[in-house]
Order: sequence, then C-alpha cells, then structure tokens
Amino acid sequence: VLGIDNVVFIAILAGRLPAAQQGYARRLGLSLALVIPIGLLFTISWMMGLTVPFITVLGRGVSGRDLILLGGGLFLIFKATWEIFDKVEGAHAERVAGTGRGVFIAVLVQILLLDIVFSLDSVITAVGMANDLTIMVIAMVLSMLVMLGAAGPLSGFVERPPSVKILALAFLLLIGVMLVAEGMGSHVSKGYIYFAMAFSLFVELLNLRYRAKRQPVRLP
Repeated sequence: VLGIDNVVFIAILAGRLPAAQQGYARRLGLSLALVIPIGLLFTISWMMGLTVPFITVLGRGVSGRDLILLGGGLFLIFKATWEIFDKVEGAHAERVAGTGRGVFIAVLVQILLLDIVFSLDSVITAVGMANDLTIMVIAMVLSMLVMLGAAGPLSGFVERPPSVKILALAFLLLIGVMLVAEGMGSHVSKGYIYFAMAFSLFVELLNLRYRAKRQPVRLP
C-alpha cells in the first residue's frame, strides 16, 4: 500500500522523459525503491536510532526520522504544487518531454530522494510488524514485483486523461501534507488518507465513464 505513492510519483516524473526512456526510468526507479529498503533493513539498529530524539524544539523532541519525513513532505508538496501549476496554468498544452542526460539524471535524483523517504516509512512499518529479517526481505521483494507489473499500466492510465493526472498530483500533495504532519509529531491515520484517495478515484472513474457516454456519435 505504501508503494502506491511511490509508483504514482515515479510515473509522473517518468512522463517528463521521452517515450523511449520512460520504461527504463520506471524500472530503475522501482529497483532503487527495492534496494534502498533492503539495505536499510540490514541496519536495523541504526534505523531504530533515527526514532530517538536528539534535539528539543518548543518542548518537543525531534528525531532523525522526523527531519527526514519533514524534508520529504515539503519536497513532495513543492513538486506536486509545481506540477499542478504547470499543468493548469501553462501554455494550455503539454510541455515537450525533455531530452538529454541532464534531464534523465534530474528525474532519477528526484526519484531517489522520494525513494529514501518512502523506504524509511516502509522499513519502520515492517520492523514493527515482524521480527524475522528474512520475512521482511521476502515481503518487500514480492511487493516490488507487484509494483513492477503495475507500473506500466498505471503510468498509461495516469498520463492519458488530463483529469486523472491532476488527481494523481493532488494525491501526492495530500501525501506530502501527511508526511509533514508526521514529521511535526501529529500522527495521521493512513487509513483515512487512502480511503479519501480511493473515493476520489472512484468518483473520477464515474466522470470518465460519463464523459465517454456523452461523446457525440459521428455518422458516416
């Protein structure tokens, strides 16, 4: 479930690349999203140290995890807001996909930054649910295989209808706000967030169905 956010983010960023590079960028991004959490699992003692407050701000202890979630949330809010602005207030046309090694590296760096944030959340969740390292690694590998299979169809679904892409960006904005809240010590139940996302997606699917039915039939 936590990987859904990452797949959507990777799909949107990969859409900035030429069509020939999008599949490679998605696979590479998801591979990094597997390697990073597995690497973190082998440093569980260090990971648990991130949850220990090392500084006090306004009477509240701040840990390394809080800072990472706060930074990742702010980055996600900025990125989602920028993409929504570009989509809505741009030249009313899709921007031409960037080319060149520099654009590819910029996309990869952004994917890597969010992979670290989402991986931190996933690993802490896994450690809280299981005590066996092997089980956690197997579970993450299986979930990554599912995401690799879903990445292509999901990317196509997000990119085709413009309204769905706006909705996906709104989801990322919501996740960014949730990460900032978590980083500031206010726990937000992910169940509420994902229920709101699922309900919004259901309404958008109804809208897509309605618009498809309302299209005029062209007579020969």
